[in-house]
Amino acid sequence: MKAVLLEGFGGLEVLKVGEVAVPQPGEGQVLVKVMATSINRPDLVQREGKYPPPPGDSEILGLEVAGVIEEVGPGVTGWQKGERVMSLVGGGAYAEYAVAYASHLMRIPESMSFEEAACVCESYITAFLNVFMIGGLKDNNTVILHGGGGGVNTAGLQLCKALVPATKIIVTAAPEKIERVKELGADLVVNFRETPDFSEVVKEFTNKKGVDVILDHVGAKYLAPNMNSLGYAGRLVIIGIVSGIKAELNLALMMVKRQQIIGSVLRSRPVKDKGEIVAEFTKTALPKFADRTIVPIIEKVFPLDQVVEAHRMMEEDRHFGKIVLKVAS
Repeated sequence: MKAVLLEGFGGLEVLKVGEVAVPQPGEGQVLVKVMATSINRPDLVQREGKYPPPPGDSEILGLEVAGVIEEVGPGVTGWQKGERVMSLVGGGAYAEYAVAYASHLMRIPESMSFEEAACVCESYITAFLNVFMIGGLKDNNTVILHGGGGGVNTAGLQLCKALVPATKIIVTAAPEKIERVKELGADLVVNFRETPDFSEVVKEFTNKKGVDVILDHVGAKYLAPNMNSLGYAGRLVIIGIVSGIKAELNLALMMVKRQQIIGSVLRSRPVKDKGEIVAEFTKTALPKFADRTIVPIIEKVFPLDQVVEAHRMMEEDRHFGKIVLKVAS
């Protein structure tokens, strides 16, 4: 089968399209004929040699697939060949075929294309897990979503508007993306280049109450303004560390305000845990995709052979929403 292979680790030059054997589904798995996948920031980190796949998962890049079941593995019930599915995978999505655990599959609604479905599993489930299941966001809360225009950010914003419409949404964004973030329904958009310490703006917006939940992928650089922006019993959920891993923390203030800092990663969770997350997402959020309340935002669809250009677009931050790789017609 055709797949994107890595010739070592490094920049765009290590990405090559080549031929490898078709993987075989193991116990509890299915083989998916991949129609489309998407580019996610962890793919770039893995390409650089800094984010290896979990033990037993494919070394091929790609964390989500949309396609058709080609073969049902041993021990799998409730699924059959030919069904349109989308799924999280630990790796292997940049290829014509990939294996996925049956417990991680979701049926693609008839209203969705394969390209749209390829956007759902990594970004929307990440946002759903961390904002709602872990962060506990409820209606009439206030949330900060960092990284305006990114895949997880746009997913989080859309999910908040669909599931908790009375929630106030604050987004930090680059100036060139502010207007589009506002169009998605953010109540306040902060230009992070002009206002790297956003806490005073947040305090003014919330009448000094602070926010209930923050979803952060920035890490060290944002720890202080994040904590200053949190209200009493607020939850900071950290899913990335692009600005570093070490920062000072005022423990006394955190204790007095009963704040929580929670670290979270989706990819390395046990198979059973991911299955439970997918089941909750399927029940709570997937109907919003089926009725088109939520429509994934796609910046551009690239053929698999143009994976270098797709990675370049993400590296240069020229996208709003998701970048899709079309694998098959």
